[in-house]
Amino acid sequence: MKEVLRSHLASGICLAISIAVLAVLPSFMGFFETRNMAQVGMYFIAIVGLNIVTGYSGQISLGQGAFMGVGAYTTGYLASQHGVGVWWTVPVAGAVAGAAGLLFGIPALRLHGPYLALATFALAVCFVELARSDRFAEVTGGSQGVFFGLPTAPYYQTWGIALGLLLLAWFVLSGKFGRSLRAVRDAELAAVSSGLNPAVFKTAAFGIAAAYAGVAGALLAIQLGSVSALAFLPALSITLLVGTALGGFGLLFGTIVGALFIVYAPLRAEDVSQQAPSVMYGLFLLAVLFLMPGGAAQLILRLRALLGKATKQVYSRPTEGEGD
Repeated sequence: MKEVLRSHLASGICLAISIAVLAVLPSFMGFFETRNMAQVGMYFIAIVGLNIVTGYSGQISLGQGAFMGVGAYTTGYLASQHGVGVWWTVPVAGAVAGAAGLLFGIPALRLHGPYLALATFALAVCFVELARSDRFAEVTGGSQGVFFGLPTAPYYQTWGIALGLLLLAWFVLSGKFGRSLRAVRDAELAAVSSGLNPAVFKTAAFGIAAAYAGVAGALLAIQLGSVSALAFLPALSITLLVGTALGGFGLLFGTIVGALFIVYAPLRAEDVSQQAPSVMYGLFLLAVLFLMPGGAAQLILRLRALLGKATKQVYSRPTEGEGD
């Protein structure tokens, strides 16, 4: 019990420090950097959602970028065609993307491992073609996209939503639902014998992950003031999975590392080599993976365990004169 309370206290302190840093950060940044950090918040939301379906339920998804696109187009359509305030569209975008995730999650139950990954990747590929198709131009704007406002940098709004969704995910995953997800992931047969229905939890994980992606996509659309299918190419889904791996599967508090890498690694790669930025990006990724093979969260846990062991040894060491 003391260990749990100590862990919650440490998490609370880290969260408070993070909030304080995020609150004052724009004071030291220009408009461009503020936009970049707002994008970090958007990808942070998408990665938290992806971690729920991949890290906690064990289903490999390469379609998170498509669900971001669903959320973005929902915002674009409501704002441009119906004059809805952009911030009111964010929860609607999450709900629409979540419903799409649930619908996809039901037939996806028949697939496992690499076959599920291929199916979700096919979804990401098809989404771009459907969004650019003239058949859905009334909603998506076809190849031209949807324009509804000027580019902006919604830093505080994005991070406020991101922190709220992080707390919601932590609360849900710390309870019975999270324990059930992990049981289904680690031992599905044992979970069934305990009375759990894996289909329900796997489908729900897809829906929640898609809802988070929809919110992230809506925030990205608000920042850009427009929506284009080119912003949601299949490579985005792969990038989000990379960010999830760098943060650590099945652990939420390393997510920020993955989000920062997604935004800043390509920029730094261009600074180092304008001739071959993709090569530099790949080298950065390999370096990070070698340094943190289990993700940032696993590295933090390892360091915390070592620190705890060292502290325990100090306190258990007999003082001078003791035992004489």
